[in-house]
Amino acid sequence: MSNQKNIFVTQPLLPPLEEFTPYLEKIWENKILTNSGPFHQQLEQELSEYLGVKNISLFTNGTIALVTALQSLRITGEVITTPYSFVATAHSLLWNGIKPVFVDIDPETLNMDPSKIEAAITPQTTAIMPVHCYGHQCDVKAIQEIADTYNLKVIYDAAHAFGVSDSQGSILNYGDLSVLSFHATKVFNTIEGGAIISPDAKTKQRIDNLKNFGIVDESTVVAPGINGKMSEINSAFGLMQLKYIDDAIAQRKHISLTYREALEPVVGIRCVGPFDDQKSNGAYFPILVDPDFPLTRDELYEKLKSNNINPRRYFYPLISDFPMYRGLPSAQKGNLMVAESVAERVLCLPLYPSLSLADVNRVVEVITET
Repeated sequence: MSNQKNIFVTQPLLPPLEEFTPYLEKIWENKILTNSGPFHQQLEQELSEYLGVKNISLFTNGTIALVTALQSLRITGEVITTPYSFVATAHSLLWNGIKPVFVDIDPETLNMDPSKIEAAITPQTTAIMPVHCYGHQCDVKAIQEIADTYNLKVIYDAAHAFGVSDSQGSILNYGDLSVLSFHATKVFNTIEGGAIISPDAKTKQRIDNLKNFGIVDESTVVAPGINGKMSEINSAFGLMQLKYIDDAIAQRKHISLTYREALEPVVGIRCVGPFDDQKSNGAYFPILVDPDFPLTRDELYEKLKSNNINPRRYFYPLISDFPMYRGLPSAQKGNLMVAESVAERVLCLPLYPSLSLADVNRVVEVITET
């Protein structure tokens, strides 16, 4: 075992501790801890401006935001989604009594393959839930055309897509709703948190009611809502994060470019993305370990770990491989051949703003010395 320091797959962005104190002092002074307090309202406004979206509703985490997004659009029956994601994507469907229907992914972008969607539509299908995987934009035009043809809603799991845009602006404005995660490991974090981007004030109001038990006022409850509110402390942390986010994203992109320049010439290693017409956020650096590389993905994974480097096989296993999903007809391996292949080959390398170039080079050296 190497005695070198550990390099983790990710570390949270933590601004200077002393800068948090004034926010906490203000919270102690006004004694408002939650229920859409002043920091909560300020963060919604500043995020709307930063992200280029009109309506944003903050949540305690991205999973509750997904559950509520489905509730707000009254989604039922079946929803077409991807098996290549974090389990929260499909879990949010089960929590709403909705049947996930998995379709395969595109071999280049690793996002949902639009050409597979129509064959999966049944009379029970009410929506499509794609994922902007690793922050890479889905084929939003093709997905929307299918949704319009079959009168389906589109809810994007945009957990990875903070700050990502195309020539039309923020990709969060596509579909009926987009859902963000502000978990500690994300590009932008509020320790725990999430948000729903909605197209109009009326939809935002319904979402805001649902995240607060369905309460409208002191004596009126209009829906069976949930407690999904973001606290003032998390909101204040988010405001502090926003001051540093541009530098953090720039550093992520610099690290990604360093990896790419070093690894793209390596036979058997495929770097995923970037893709044209996108402003990326450097959320992840996934590679695919192909058969012509000297080691299998798992052998390379173990070799990196033995050198105190901790990558992640992300996403492996597929959602469709877990016990609560594997019995679904759409989860059968013959239906998801590209996703199965990618899950067996993918490795996300360490990436976070404070990762030194020396450590990046150390990761590269362990990979290329095989």
